[in-house]
Amino acid sequence: MFKNKHVILAMIVAPILAIIAYFGVDLAVSEKPLTAQEGETYKLAARSNCRYTSGLCSMVNGDFKVELRSETLTENAVILKLTSDFPLEGAKIGLVQGKEQVTSPVDMEKNNASGQEWMVDLPAPSNEESELHLVVKSQGTLYYGEAPTTFVEYKTFFTEDQKSQ
Repeated sequence: MFKNKHVILAMIVAPILAIIAYFGVDLAVSEKPLTAQEGETYKLAARSNCRYTSGLCSMVNGDFKVELRSETLTENAVILKLTSDFPLEGAKIGLVQGKEQVTSPVDMEKNNASGQEWMVDLPAPSNEESELHLVVKSQGTLYYGEAPTTFVEYKTFFTEDQKSQ
């Protein structure tokens, strides 16, 4: 079988054609990235670190990225710090626990002159179904998203081992 030149040629050409077809189909059917338009609204997607006790929650839409960090967590309150890659004109955040709104959206306070860091003090989440609803404005464009509040508690296996000793 390997002495037949047609079989050998087919074994060389088939992988090359498969790679060309893979990239050709991707080019033909993939969405073309669009730039954000002023006055429009875009949804932020919560990354996987929002679902774990990581202390961080990243939300993205294309190149636009914001990160929520839990600075302090007590029984009654949580202090969150929002960091953005782009300067923000404003930011609002609300805490929803279950089906009822616990806090109306609160304006976040600018933490530096560049508008890339914002802080807020919220009531501590009381159950696992609690969510944060975030809206930020940058260059006349609104970005909104929601994320579970699981991330506000920073806990790792290493910290659990220290508590047991």
